[in-house]
Amino acid sequence: MSLFTTKPLDAVLAEAREESQHSLKRVLGPTHLVMLGIGAIIGVGIFVLTGSTAAIYAGPAVVLSFVLAGVVSALAGLCYAEFAAMIPVAGSAYTYGYATLGELVAWIIGWDLILEYAFGAATVASGWSANFSGLLEDLGLPIIPPEWTDTPGTVLVQYQGHWIPAATLPMEVNAAGLPHATAIFNLVAFLAILAVTAVLVLGISESATLNSIIVVVKVATVLIFVGVAGLYLLKHPDVAVRNWHPFVPANTGTFGSFGWSGVARGAAVIFFAYIGFDAVSTAAQEARNPQRDMPIGILGSLAICTVLYIVTAGLLTGVVSYTQLNVAAPVALGMDATGVRGSGTLVRLGTLAGLSTTMLVMMLGQSRVFYAMSRDGLLPAWAGAIHPTRRTPWISTIVVGVCVAFFGALIPIGTLGQLVAIGTLLAFVIVSAGILILRRTRPDLPRPFRTPGVPAVPILSVIVALLLMASLPWQTWVRLIVWLVIGLVVYFAYGRRHSLVGRSNAPRT
Repeated sequence: MSLFTTKPLDAVLAEAREESQHSLKRVLGPTHLVMLGIGAIIGVGIFVLTGSTAAIYAGPAVVLSFVLAGVVSALAGLCYAEFAAMIPVAGSAYTYGYATLGELVAWIIGWDLILEYAFGAATVASGWSANFSGLLEDLGLPIIPPEWTDTPGTVLVQYQGHWIPAATLPMEVNAAGLPHATAIFNLVAFLAILAVTAVLVLGISESATLNSIIVVVKVATVLIFVGVAGLYLLKHPDVAVRNWHPFVPANTGTFGSFGWSGVARGAAVIFFAYIGFDAVSTAAQEARNPQRDMPIGILGSLAICTVLYIVTAGLLTGVVSYTQLNVAAPVALGMDATGVRGSGTLVRLGTLAGLSTTMLVMMLGQSRVFYAMSRDGLLPAWAGAIHPTRRTPWISTIVVGVCVAFFGALIPIGTLGQLVAIGTLLAFVIVSAGILILRRTRPDLPRPFRTPGVPAVPILSVIVALLLMASLPWQTWVRLIVWLVIGLVVYFAYGRRHSLVGRSNAPRT
């Protein structure tokens, strides 16, 4: 069997039409899909990474980083929308790659999606832990010892009533005289992931409904921040002028450390904020009318969140100097800076809501990718087992949940975030290339949604995604290569020998 044997599209579409107790349940409408997208997109990117990206890479020009990342996402989103409407099955980029580029590429992208969704959920869990601990401290309930609120070895100090990583202290503060603690295990992140796993096992309807409720809460929180910060800056324009100058801080002499290279590095890092829209495509097999509703879910959620991101980043760097934003809860810090009493606590509640739905959608996406790979024989049968009454891939959801819980409890958020960013960009490259290939090889296929501007849009998507990947640190590339090598070992040891497509194409004796 050739390593690049493609899965027949007729077989893929037949799976999409399957209705039985062993298949996923079609219950999601366009509102649910848009809410799933917003649930995944608005989370750690806006509530956590906005601050650290401004402080470390781009300064106030983090706004431009969001614009650049949004453009890349829009280009890729148009390609995802065509695939999701044309091939409405679970698996997202994995399935699209299998149908266009062959089994080996499909395996690579499926393994890469594990990096994107599983490590993405773990990243969010780290941010959730920091905000939950901060909320308890705001309320005067520091019931969790600091040793159990961060990854092993992290040095924590008590500053202004909160336990925070020593590395995030303002530069003018001397840590020597502050209470210290060294983290052992992020128990809060661990338990948060397990709680999300339990919700996903219950059922897709329950998960989507809970997601929609929480999305309303977190979007309201973002809008409250926009309103309060906007009014504050209208009354104190001198604060904005001071904090926005210089808008693009001078480069420090190192690529990616401020200047225009910092804007590019910031876009690559903050790209994590946009990964939610492609997670919508993993739920295509659970959409009632995927041909119509998948493009609405993908592009609608992306458009709404891009506007919110750009406005929030601009206002946040306006009310607080970017040099002070490398903290776990920068939006809460921004609200506190406006002088509105209790506003920081309100934002922490909204932040927790936002991060909760992001974890939920990332975990949902991961289990659906496992389901699709198992159905093709590339993973063991248990990964695709469907609960007879809940109609969810319950075993893979539990296994993924336990693994992700340990990732979130043990691996630092910075390392996780960059791994997720490079994994997402690689997925975008493959999906965009798949559009070009399928337009040439199967021009006859019905396309309920067509990516406009082909071939320009897919080509631009590939080029810009590769440029953003190139701007990431070399250590992140090394980790990606090591991860893919591990995946290839698994593929040749198990997947290739058990591939259903491979068996159907094997020569008969």
